Amino acid sequence: MEELTGYHGSALERLKKYSISIGDQVSINVTGKEYSGSLLPRYEHSDDKHIVVKLSSGYNIGIAISKIISISKIADGSKPRFKPPPIPEIDPSLPKVSILGTGGTIASRIDYKTGAVHPAFSAEEIYSIIPDLSRYAEIEADVVFNLASENMRSQEWSKLAESIFEKIRSGVAGVVIGHGTDTMAYTSAALSFALMGTPVPIILVGSQRSTDRPSSDAALNMRAAVILASKAEFTGVYLVMHSSMNDDSVSIHSGTKVRKNHTSRRDAFESINASPVGYVRGENIELSSNLPQRGTSKGFAPKTNFEEKVTLLKFNPGFDPTLIDTLREKGYRGLVLEGTGLGHVSSLCYQPIKKAITDGMMIGMSSQCVWGRVRMTVYSTGRELLNLGVIPLDNMLSEVALAKMMWVLGNYHDQNEAKKMMTTNLAGEIQERSLIERGSPEIRE
Repeated sequence: MEELTGYHGSALERLKKYSISIGDQVSINVTGKEYSGSLLPRYEHSDDKHIVVKLSSGYNIGIAISKIISISKIADGSKPRFKPPPIPEIDPSLPKVSILGTGGTIASRIDYKTGAVHPAFSAEEIYSIIPDLSRYAEIEADVVFNLASENMRSQEWSKLAESIFEKIRSGVAGVVIGHGTDTMAYTSAALSFALMGTPVPIILVGSQRSTDRPSSDAALNMRAAVILASKAEFTGVYLVMHSSMNDDSVSIHSGTKVRKNHTSRRDAFESINASPVGYVRGENIELSSNLPQRGTSKGFAPKTNFEEKVTLLKFNPGFDPTLIDTLREKGYRGLVLEGTGLGHVSSLCYQPIKKAITDGMMIGMSSQCVWGRVRMTVYSTGRELLNLGVIPLDNMLSEVALAKMMWVLGNYHDQNEAKKMMTTNLAGEIQERSLIERGSPEIRE
């Protein structure tokens, strides 16, 4: 039942017996002790052996059903309600920025009464969390969908791209996308291709830690994103996140050269084979690269289709070559192989690769190495794969190569044209120059 979220089995039966719902104030008597507090929800895969209560001290406690002598309801609990404060006064001369929510930590707030996390993505709620955004822009906020980012698919990329296009046509100064961090780099790559030629900045932003935590990075990241969307003179698709563990700057990463490299640090995102294109420090935008300048939406015609039947396989010792056969038999149109070193896989894969390419599957090669680029002419293994028709993907990141191939095959149906598009630098995904090491100037390899 909805009133007892997360409870099932014996725990659910015990609570139903006493007509108790989430949020109710309860007194639970166990052997020699009594606990009073509000009943908390549990996550969907919790066991059925415990009841969880938030004590008046603020701590949560789990109480074993087997030790409970009695439960009594002290008072009915009201359903959690969030009443945002009034919207701050907005200067009508400020630029209008659209914030689109897709889910993730940055779009959540915690209800301290129940401990539950709820999506918070109305303009009122955004202003309530970060009120000083009203200094930079008039915000309009919409939820496109509310997903954990690992549930994002190519269908969501298309829907999101179309929503952004509509906002740009409506005349906003820029678009900010709140996104879960785990697959945000995939989405930034996908949008970089789908929305090439955008006349305004499109900024993806997330947070590693929710707004209820003192160490949250949400406010600084969102503030930087809105500053860029409202006042930056450049255009394109970018991803912005903390530059370090401190709160002194936010990095501006190219949408096709960024990867999440840490599970939990606030500076988890890094530019790969490139430097960040700039930083936001306070209210100042500091650029380290020359970027395309803002334009008009006249003639802007994005291509928002993505081919679903494309996937990414990581080669490893013991890799089963029949996986490639299975993809071919299932009608997959594209495959990115993440090979070793300069772009190699076992010779046992040659025959399945040949069959797949003969049947019309596009196969590209990226590298498992974080830095550097694919060079398939150095060793005989690479040359053999080239002869089979495998496409070398230069220094494209694997996730970028996947998004690009899905986009290319979704919009270009001539095979030769599609292959040409995969090896052409369209959105900064391929660079003639690379870095010797992170933070160094670019050099020619």
